[in-house]
Amino acid sequence: MRHFYAEDLAAYLFDRWDETQFPELDEVTDCRFADPLPEQSTLAHLISACYQASLLKEEGRPVRFRLILREPDCFDSDEGPPTGLHRMVFSEPLPFDEHELQRLSPAADFYNSLVGVKLDRQKGLEVWGIVHSGSRWVQNIYGGRLIAPPLPHSLVVCVTDPGRITVCKGSLTVATLNRGRIISPSKEVFDSAWLPASFASVRSKLYDFHMAARDQAKEPWAQLDPTIMKTLAQQVVRRIISSVRNSGHGGTILIIPPEMATEVSQDNPYMVIKYKITDDEKRRRFQTLIVNLMNTLAAAHGHETSTGKLVGWNEFVASNRESVSQLDEAIFGLAHLFADLTAVDGAVVFTGGFELLGFGAEISGGLERVKTVARALDVEGIETEQVNVENFGTRHRSVYRLCNAVHEAMGIVISQDRLVRLVKWKDGIVTYWNHIATSILDF
Repeated sequence: MRHFYAEDLAAYLFDRWDETQFPELDEVTDCRFADPLPEQSTLAHLISACYQASLLKEEGRPVRFRLILREPDCFDSDEGPPTGLHRMVFSEPLPFDEHELQRLSPAADFYNSLVGVKLDRQKGLEVWGIVHSGSRWVQNIYGGRLIAPPLPHSLVVCVTDPGRITVCKGSLTVATLNRGRIISPSKEVFDSAWLPASFASVRSKLYDFHMAARDQAKEPWAQLDPTIMKTLAQQVVRRIISSVRNSGHGGTILIIPPEMATEVSQDNPYMVIKYKITDDEKRRRFQTLIVNLMNTLAAAHGHETSTGKLVGWNEFVASNRESVSQLDEAIFGLAHLFADLTAVDGAVVFTGGFELLGFGAEISGGLERVKTVARALDVEGIETEQVNVENFGTRHRSVYRLCNAVHEAMGIVISQDRLVRLVKWKDGIVTYWNHIATSILDF
């Protein structure tokens, strides 16, 4: 296999930079336009310095940082987190090299700041200061409702691990150089059509509960955008996955059809759940919270009924109402609880509506053995390649057996090495999707 380096990544970026579009960018001003790249040799030098810095350590710690190539005057000096970017300009610019990046990395914390770099026509690349972004941007990957200040559409380089560099156009990933390979970002499985379609009946049920409450309301309620349920569920799954990945112990989550809830809680050929949850309203708390949130949003925007505007995710993230904040905290607190349950040996078992059936579940070894599975090469699983299951560990193979036996079941397997796979029966074979494999937070 050929290995790629800084010069190769620079050439790759030049070929694809203009293809990375921002559909929402319709205003062009001197300091807000999508910045062009510097000449290829300068770009290669910048990437090479970042690569070399990634191989160093600062007081025994790995060197991690984010860097933005942009003139300091193009940042609004009056803004700052949590809704803006705060620039701090050094009285004198510093030389740009891997050792300066190494020394600055503790001050420009990866999660909160970026190293500011500019291109001087005579002196070349220079470090001019630090851009404080705050940490809200992390929620775009890990799940959450806080609005992060947008990064300008400039060259952003993220150094996360030795030899691992992700290059972005603002907040949008263009390519990752990792262990000598250039990886292009692809849509994640949450962007597929088949995954949300699998839970359509559950969303319809919850929406019916909301409409029943709406019909009994004494005051007018706004009309909700039904997609808010899908977005909320995705954010909860992201939060669960990120919590398990950060724990380092790995875990397995099983999602079974609601009609199998009673069966798997008794003697059955599929699994044994060690810690079963009593069948009452409390194990359906997630559904209750979602409906309560929908009702609260609709009531809070009841004054907009006459406009015909649909109230959805944007109104949720922008709301400063205490009732909405409490429900948001409760929903994502529940996600953390679900993640904690994966620390016990065995799988956490839900129905498709996030009804918690139990944890510490052991999938039966008596299920038919699976010899090969399909690895999805796109989010819809249209293009696949077959893989021998002997390449996987016990945790993966047991989930493959379950999905082979129960075609409506789904598994999420988080390995100790932080790799995440979603498993489902599709088109006559057990299929898995690698999830967020190229995320800049995948370290």
